[in-house]
Amino acid sequence: MEILDSRLKLFLYLITGSILILISGLYFCQIYHGDKYVRLAHNNRLRMIRFAAPRGEIFDRNGVPLAVNDTTFSIMGYPLDLNTSEKVEHLSKILIRHGIPMTVNDLEKIIKQQRSAPYRVMKIVPNLTMTQMAELVADYDFPRELFPLSVWRRTYPAGSVAANILGYVSEISEAELKAHSEEGYMGGDLIGKSGIERAYEEVLRGSPGQEALEVDARGRKVRTLDATPAIKGENLNLTLDIGAQKLAVELLKNYKGALIAMEVNTGAVVALASSPVYDNNPLTWGVSAREWNSIMNNPDRPMLDRAIAGVYPPASTFKAFMSIASLEEDAITASSVYSCRGGLKFGSHTFKCWKHSGHGGLNVVGALQHSCDVFFYQVGLKTGIDKLIKWGRKFHLGEPTGIDLPGESGGNIAGPDWKMRRFKRNWVNGDTVNYSIGQGYMLMTPLQIARVYAAIANGGKLVTPHLNQKNYKTPENIGINPEKLAIVQKGLDYVVSRGTGSRAGRFGVKIAGKTGTAQNSHGDDHALFAGYAPSDNPKYVAVAVIEGGKHGSSVAAPLVGQLLAYLLSQ
Repeated sequence: MEILDSRLKLFLYLITGSILILISGLYFCQIYHGDKYVRLAHNNRLRMIRFAAPRGEIFDRNGVPLAVNDTTFSIMGYPLDLNTSEKVEHLSKILIRHGIPMTVNDLEKIIKQQRSAPYRVMKIVPNLTMTQMAELVADYDFPRELFPLSVWRRTYPAGSVAANILGYVSEISEAELKAHSEEGYMGGDLIGKSGIERAYEEVLRGSPGQEALEVDARGRKVRTLDATPAIKGENLNLTLDIGAQKLAVELLKNYKGALIAMEVNTGAVVALASSPVYDNNPLTWGVSAREWNSIMNNPDRPMLDRAIAGVYPPASTFKAFMSIASLEEDAITASSVYSCRGGLKFGSHTFKCWKHSGHGGLNVVGALQHSCDVFFYQVGLKTGIDKLIKWGRKFHLGEPTGIDLPGESGGNIAGPDWKMRRFKRNWVNGDTVNYSIGQGYMLMTPLQIARVYAAIANGGKLVTPHLNQKNYKTPENIGINPEKLAIVQKGLDYVVSRGTGSRAGRFGVKIAGKTGTAQNSHGDDHALFAGYAPSDNPKYVAVAVIEGGKHGSSVAAPLVGQLLAYLLSQ
């Protein structure tokens, strides 16, 4: 009997303890954490849909659309509705059945990247056409928890013609999400990857919208609780003339190099062609890893914008700068004459002129006209490297021009300090001789060359090249004596009218400029020409650099002549 009483007491204690535990649990859930669970219950019937803002569109100077938004569809869903491998596998099979190659791994990667909150909608399959979307929704096996959403897709009507300028947008990467964590980006958002799209990302992206929905237990919409509309990004109007850009690309079709044109007084870039080209549309819509690797491993490097990031010895185009520096430093005058017998012996080495028989006696105008190397060897030595570097800094050589594009190179102004840092060797007179004809360690981009020639054309004002019409900056006056500048301008006029650049002047326009042929240790010499027109009232400057083109006079000069003639015919 006593044993039975003990068991009853134990049973009673257990029941009492269980009741106390239940009461404590109820108190803990209903009172102590009551507000928390009310919120969770409320969130369980809420769905937040985030709408990406339509991106600002981009136009050329004449209003021609260069980057626009086309309507497409995306399949949207919530992490909780795809929280098992079976659900993801089921969705993958349906997509593949309808010709949309999304594997389980593809879907899991997309879901992982965007899984920031269980009740926030995410983009699962982007860039579907109306037909694709209709077929999916009509499929009996299509998960009803998922739904279509109308979205925009970036399209570039000019394609490869302006890809190096516009760049492209693509889905934000995990690294970019971390880098822009304070700027409101989310997985699946598009972001500018290069070109104008990247340079003006903050202006173009706009502000996303959001909609709060109440749903039932099956995830179906009951009503809209709140909505904030998306705000479209700001449109951009560029200085680019797409007609001139198309012509420049066509002229470069069979070459590797760059061809650019710019207003001499404002720095407004009207053409900025780089060859070979690439199409930015597939990069925006999505390419496979194999396709991406094919582009990146292409030995011709189509994604290198040679106009702003390709660096080359300026060769004889540098002689215009040399003339200004030596005249300004009173190393020579307009009447100074130096003799050329085909070479200049310096120590044990003879520095040759391109004309082996020599040019005879020449002043600075004649030296520019005939591109005499020996004249500039002697002038460079007399002026001295320190004064040449001084004038190089006045022209901001060795620095990016400040164009509103990412990835611009500053080139290399070289000089004694640079050589000591780079090679631990002293600068010698032979280096100055090479420097004087734009060879050796001196490197410039085509845009830097254009900037120098714009300053020569406009009276000594250094412009800031720009593509956004709102990005004009007041030019910097270098302080060149107008009389001395006129001497250089006369020499450049003679180059085309009666000298080495005559082929640039065969298109009905008066052009002043300078040819150049740069030594290339990897193959044939590069061909260069820099010029401006009309020579008596300059409006545009243009520069061509052709890799392996051999001769600036026969290859590069006609390209500049045709481009300037086109611009002045408008």
